[in-house]
Amino acid sequence: MQRCIKCNSVDGVIKSGFLRGKQRFFCKLCDFYFILENENTRLPQKTNQTTILDVAKHLGIAASTVSRALNGKSDISPFTRKAVQQAAIDLDYKPNLLAQSLNKGKTNTIGVVIPNVELPFFATALASMQQVAINTGYRIMVCHSSECEAIEKLNIETLISCRVDGLLVSHSKETTSFEHIKRVIAKNIPIVHFDRVCNEITTPKVIHEDFKGSFELVEHLILQGCKKIGVMLGPEKFYISQIRLEGYKAALQKYNIPIIEEYIYYSDMNKYDGAKAFEYFINLPAPPDGVFSILSRNAIEMMVEAKKRHIKIPEEMAFVGFGDDTLCELFEPSLTVFNHFPSKVGEAAINLLIENIKNKNSLIPAVLSIQGELIIRDSSRVKTGVNSWSVGQKFTE
Repeated sequence: MQRCIKCNSVDGVIKSGFLRGKQRFFCKLCDFYFILENENTRLPQKTNQTTILDVAKHLGIAASTVSRALNGKSDISPFTRKAVQQAAIDLDYKPNLLAQSLNKGKTNTIGVVIPNVELPFFATALASMQQVAINTGYRIMVCHSSECEAIEKLNIETLISCRVDGLLVSHSKETTSFEHIKRVIAKNIPIVHFDRVCNEITTPKVIHEDFKGSFELVEHLILQGCKKIGVMLGPEKFYISQIRLEGYKAALQKYNIPIIEEYIYYSDMNKYDGAKAFEYFINLPAPPDGVFSILSRNAIEMMVEAKKRHIKIPEEMAFVGFGDDTLCELFEPSLTVFNHFPSKVGEAAINLLIENIKNKNSLIPAVLSIQGELIIRDSSRVKTGVNSWSVGQKFTE
C-alpha cells in the first residue's frame, strides 16, 4: 500500500490516474493528490483494448463499482465516479457497445448487404442510408458480396451473429436460392430488400421503375429515328435483366418494330463488358443504329469503342443507359439516361426498415416504388436536319 506523503496514512490512498507519465495518488483522508517524484511509472504498453477489469485493477476497486460509475448509477459517490471517469480517460477505455446492447436486447445496428460497391448506384444509396442512420441513432455495418451468392449468404450469417437489429439486402447477380432469407425471417429479424429484390418471399421492398425506365429509353430512341435497336443486359436469369428486357420489347411492340433476337446481348455486367458488347453489335450483318444498356457504365464503354472507330454519335449510332451519375453527364457526348435516384432508394429503404424494427410485432410488408426520370442528352438527341419520329408513328420496312 502507498503511504500518503501529507498525512502519512495508508488506509485512504488510492491510485488516481497518471500525470505527465507518473502514477498519481489520492488520499481520501486528507483530500490530497500527489505523485512520487522519484518514480517514473508510465502507462503499460497494451496490445489489446482496455476493459472494465483493467480500470478496476488500476484503481484497486471492484469491477462492478467501475461499471456502475460509468453507467451513472446513483449509489456511487461523486468522488468515486470522478476517479473512475478519469481513470477511463487515462487508460483509453472504450465501452463494449455490443455487450451493452445485448444487455438491452437491442444493438441499434443495421446490417447492409450490397452486391457491388464499385457501382455508383450502391455508393450513393449507402451514403443516404448512413445519413439517415446517424440522424436516427443507428449505426450501419456494410458487407459486400462481390456478386457472389455464397459470399452473400456468409455476409448475412455474419451480420446476424453481430446481433444487428435488421437487414437491408440487395442480392448478387448469382443469387437464385433464397433459403438464407427465409432463415432470417424465421428468426423474426426485420429485413427490407432494395433494388435487386426477391419476389419469391413476401418482404418489404423498395424498388424503382425498371420496366417504365427501359420502355421510356427505348421509346426515346425510336422517336429519334432509330429502327434497329440493340440491348445489352446482364445474366439471362437475372431478375433485373428480365424486367428491363420486357420494357425494351414493349416499346418495340408499341411501334410495330420486330423483335430480333440477335439484337439482344447478355453479359456478366462486369467492368469493360461494354467493349465486348460493342464488338458483338458492330460485327452483326446489320449493326444496330441505337443501343440501350441496363448499366450506364457499360453504355459509356460502348461509346468509347464507337469513337475509336470514328462512328458518329448519335447520327450513326445512338446510346442510352439505365442509371445516372457524374460520368454520364461529363462524358462527351453526354449520355441519355433514366435516373432511378439511388439516394431516394437508400433513404426509403432504411426508413422502412427502422419503422419495422420499431414495430417488430407487426411488420409492414410494403412495396415502395421510387419514381425515376428520363434525362435526354447528346448521346441520343437528334441533330439538326435529322428527322425524328412523331409519337404514334408506326415502323414500316
